[in-house]
Amino acid sequence: MQIFQLEKLEKSLDTTSKNRVIDYFETLDTLKALPLQERLVRANFYLNQLRSLPDIVTYKQNDYWGTPKEFLICGYGDCEDFAIIKYFTLLKLGFEKEKLFITTSNEKFTGQPHMVLSYFESKEKPPLILDNLSYKVLDLSKRVDLEPKIFINEEGSYKLDTHNNLTRIGDMPRKFKELLERIALES
Repeated sequence: MQIFQLEKLEKSLDTTSKNRVIDYFETLDTLKALPLQERLVRANFYLNQLRSLPDIVTYKQNDYWGTPKEFLICGYGDCEDFAIIKYFTLLKLGFEKEKLFITTSNEKFTGQPHMVLSYFESKEKPPLILDNLSYKVLDLSKRVDLEPKIFINEEGSYKLDTHNNLTRIGDMPRKFKELLERIALES
């Protein structure tokens, strides 16, 4: 899945944004040759170098899910934007969409909502967590600071039980569906 066409953007971008987008695609090309686990760790590290700013500053809204294109062009976003770009980046890097979940959670120490990307490497293990607040990719059992709520992908919404099994609880949330529609319009 192509996130967006670089050729269509080149004329409209400022130099910094253009360089960031070009660097993103060049980095993806270098990551594709690496083993799956290495792609995961390096993609998380690479994308965590983008700046974090709240939606109210970036989009003048309290809760906006930016597309990967919007995030790369502006160069900053909040936890949702990081989880979203990581989801689509890993899809581009050959990860199975059935194993990737944008995950809503609570940060236990602050009580604040937080979004991360979960990767279920196997059904026997807790998911690996890609978080804009950590350069380390750790499995959920080691993330004592996170309390996951809902796991979201293109198939629907899920809850995780104590044995690391996902149970479908509903369809894809409206915000995710709207995000996919906006991404389709950008291509």
